[in-house]
Amino acid sequence: MRYLVTGAAGFIGSQVARLLLQSGERVVGVDNLNEAYDPRLKNWRLDQLRGFANFSFYRLDICDQKALGGLFEKEGPFDAVLNLAARAGVRASVEDPQGYFETNVTGTLNLLELCRRYGIRKFVLASTSSLYGAHNPRPFREDADTSYPLSPYAASKKAAEALCYTYHYLHGIDVTVLRYFTVYGPAGRPDMSIFRFIRWIAEGEPLVVFGDGSQQRDFTYIDDIARGTLSALKPVGYQIINLGSDRPVSITELINLLEGLLSKKARVVHQPPHAADVPATWADITKARELLGWEPQTGLEEGLKRTVMWYFDNRGWAREIKLP
Repeated sequence: MRYLVTGAAGFIGSQVARLLLQSGERVVGVDNLNEAYDPRLKNWRLDQLRGFANFSFYRLDICDQKALGGLFEKEGPFDAVLNLAARAGVRASVEDPQGYFETNVTGTLNLLELCRRYGIRKFVLASTSSLYGAHNPRPFREDADTSYPLSPYAASKKAAEALCYTYHYLHGIDVTVLRYFTVYGPAGRPDMSIFRFIRWIAEGEPLVVFGDGSQQRDFTYIDDIARGTLSALKPVGYQIINLGSDRPVSITELINLLEGLLSKKARVVHQPPHAADVPATWADITKARELLGWEPQTGLEEGLKRTVMWYFDNRGWAREIKLP
């Protein structure tokens, strides 16, 4: 089968593409390789995919409707489109809301419209747990109220979800929307806490915590997320599904675990909490179990161990990565 994976050089997109390629599927990957964070990470991920004969890569922006249409004409038809391209991150979206809406909303609209035009029946959208905001009871269920996003990032993803429903309703496209919960692992995003914390502790740099460290996150390992994303290719009509670990831990607990794995104490510096950060996330994954037959398999300590090992295997350049 032939799949289009957008954001193929991204953290989640590259892992999803790798699993598809390893199973013998044909993958067309696209990414604009922007500099939202250090492109060395994106190039490293792409290098892991380029060895597959069944992988083709195009550097283009999903906001460029004309270029995207040319790709569909040349490489299609696709059995499914997995839209994993996104401008991600809560705090950065406060500084650049326009860029977030262009990629996350206009880019999604372009892809949906091309799916309609070319008769592609399956669409998977990467969404976010940030949609649940600060007012919903935990654990978060997919039917919770998402009317009060705390950041432009969350608001842009809510708009993308709404577009997906419209195209399902009007044109019969089968859509799975996946709300990811704090994804981490080897070659992860440098704006995320785990990459930063490992780097700061390993290199003896001050470790910055926004808030008092009691805030909780439902950290979910990248391999589990990639498996769950592929399981979402099954026909579901239109469904929103959480993918998380269902085991939130505090930032203080996370630091303690990393100190143990690195055999080194962190030099913690506290700063005021950011207004766009939610105090806690926790996924109810009942729906993922029932509809997709999915549940996480990698515990936090094992996932952190693998991530620390990756950092030291690539320390020569990873310690030079610019942290947003």
